[in-house]
Amino acid sequence: MQIDFWFDPACPFCWVTSRWIEEIKSSRDLDINWRAISLYYKNNMAEHPDNEFYEPTKKTLRMLRVVMAVKADGQAEKIGALYTEFGRRIHNRHELDFEIAPILTALDIDPSLAAAADHDTWDVEILADMDAYVALVGNDVGTPVIALDGSAGRVGLFGPVITELPDAKHATALWDGFIAMADTPGFFELKRGRTDHPHIPDESRLPPSPA
Repeated sequence: MQIDFWFDPACPFCWVTSRWIEEIKSSRDLDINWRAISLYYKNNMAEHPDNEFYEPTKKTLRMLRVVMAVKADGQAEKIGALYTEFGRRIHNRHELDFEIAPILTALDIDPSLAAAADHDTWDVEILADMDAYVALVGNDVGTPVIALDGSAGRVGLFGPVITELPDAKHATALWDGFIAMADTPGFFELKRGRTDHPHIPDESRLPPSPA
């Protein structure tokens, strides 16, 4: 099954969800198309330079530009590994200022594509990705967003928002439940108050992602 997964490397909730989807992709035969959502643009951060998320989302916007450049270079299959390396630095090592070119080199991607970080011409592509998720789920959600083919066509949902990785049994059950909700005509929302912060999985000692 091909799914679309919209992400911004800055979001810790999205990061936890992405670790879950990576964990189950083999058992559920998922082909993941990683797509960009910039929380810098989503939340109009340019108008709020004093906001605590201004700098993080501005910096991950630069990373998303590189993501789009890598995709345009015909290497979309490496975006998941690239996001993984960005996420490990941001959420495990608590770094936001790191060199992107060495990461690209380690993933056998042309390191010169790191220069895309400084070119806002790539923002057109990012905004096009964002338009695609808005068409599916509306504009009043953040990240992650996952889309798949349902019985009535392409359908997307915001989430699932999880604060910790479920065990193997619950991980696959969560996916099966997600599909059931996404494919139910008229399904709109299932939610409870958020009472916990993300418990970031420790990937600091894992080897680099395979390209």
